[in-house]
Amino acid sequence: MSRIEINNLNVWFGEKDERVDAVKGATFDVPSGASFGLVGESGSGKSTILRALVGLVPTWSGDMRIGELKLELKRPKAFYKDVQMVFQDPYASLHPRHSVDQVLGETLSLHGFKDIDKRIMKLLDDVGLGPAFRFRYPHQLSGGQRQRVAIARALAPEPSVLLLDEPTSALDVSVQAEVLNLLADLRAEHKLTYLMVSHNLAVVAHMCDATAVMQNGEIVEVLTIEDMRAMNPAHPYTKHLLESSFGYKPDAAQSA
Repeated sequence: MSRIEINNLNVWFGEKDERVDAVKGATFDVPSGASFGLVGESGSGKSTILRALVGLVPTWSGDMRIGELKLELKRPKAFYKDVQMVFQDPYASLHPRHSVDQVLGETLSLHGFKDIDKRIMKLLDDVGLGPAFRFRYPHQLSGGQRQRVAIARALAPEPSVLLLDEPTSALDVSVQAEVLNLLADLRAEHKLTYLMVSHNLAVVAHMCDATAVMQNGEIVEVLTIEDMRAMNPAHPYTKHLLESSFGYKPDAAQSA
């Protein structure tokens, strides 16, 4: 059963002569419990798909579904409990004057939870932060710790779908693997479905089961991670991305 279905999605900005088509005819689906990647160069439209899904972009056409819910311009309250997003920059996505306790407590309260104190402690434990971090402010945390708080906030409403927009690209390389492994563990533990945007094919190969490759707003290919690792793309642009990312050309290796 598909948890996320996208059919012929078009997203644009501006009108008439100033219209820019950011996404054109995108179609893919993500099975329940799977992790699916969207890759491509900057400006290819991958993050725009996430924003359209979560309701941050009003100008779109096509068909988007989360489970059995067909998405319209206005989303029901239950949607925002079921679908959460983790943004690229953990510092910008956290209120600088709100402590970790406030960030998590307000989210839990908004979604109607009662046992807030207990849930905050559980969320901190889930993301590898102990009780010592509860009353700290964002400026007192490292980049990796801030992103763990952002992940805890996304987990607070107990969603089934996480939209991950370059969740490690703003972090030091030494911290990226820790956060990616945390996300992988959380997906298994909470039976989550992931839709992850990244320009880093190594990250997608580590995290995802399959990926869509985007160029100039269009999906040019959907391939499994096995085909990606085997350097077996069907589209020339995908081949270019793989060679640029991994620095490996099968033809050159065979002729060496």
